[in-house]
Amino acid sequence: MRMKARATMVALVPALLLATAGCVGTGGPAKGDDPDPKGSAGRAPGAPGAPTATAPGGSAAPGAGGGRLERSALEQGDLPGYQISAQGKNPSAPNGQPQADKKACQPLADIMGDKPDPAARETVNRGVGSQKQVGLAVSASVSSYAEGDAKALVARLRAAVAACGSGFSATVEKQTGSYREVQATDYRTSGDESVSWTTTAAAQGVSAQVHLVVVREKDTVVRLMALNVAAGQQKAQVPQEVADKQLEKVRRAG
Repeated sequence: MRMKARATMVALVPALLLATAGCVGTGGPAKGDDPDPKGSAGRAPGAPGAPTATAPGGSAAPGAGGGRLERSALEQGDLPGYQISAQGKNPSAPNGQPQADKKACQPLADIMGDKPDPAARETVNRGVGSQKQVGLAVSASVSSYAEGDAKALVARLRAAVAACGSGFSATVEKQTGSYREVQATDYRTSGDESVSWTTTAAAQGVSAQVHLVVVREKDTVVRLMALNVAAGQQKAQVPQEVADKQLEKVRRAG
């Protein structure tokens, strides 16, 4: 994927910005590199070291650094063969929640934003770059909710996947992209409930296959999104080991 095209596609899937720096597309860090054990290795050039936890308005959540969500988040060393980064987004990337052109599809647009939906109390994001499959990028986030809101989110997503098979468009900060061929997929998780689907994201003549998995564990929602930033047309899937480790950490953090 050309650099400009890659930037366009990443802008369409804002949360995946966290996963596109460092080793992604190169097969891993250069020999002799010493990744930051706290997970900040692989920061995109020029990207600020923004906090990893965000409150509903997008600002840093007070005290989140040592809280349950931070303990739940993946960090470097959790997954052999993956580079995990806690860097902030590129400052040129759009912020906020995308707005869908169809009301029924708004939950699917929301999930592409900085947080899974407006009801999230806090969100901690990580970028996961595969050193096994060149170009595979996964955005992994954990968000805290009132448990009723977490259950409602999963229900809304299921309904939206069923209603939006023909696709929809979404706009964030005047950037518009389309999401075609929304299809529910089977994906095994150990959470209380989950929903998974694939879609093709497209803008300005560039398109990429995206796989999404959303899992509820009590009052915590895990959101995982995968695409191949080196070959957008290549089918991408959230690696099972990434989902399993993320849910393991959520349960351990309690």
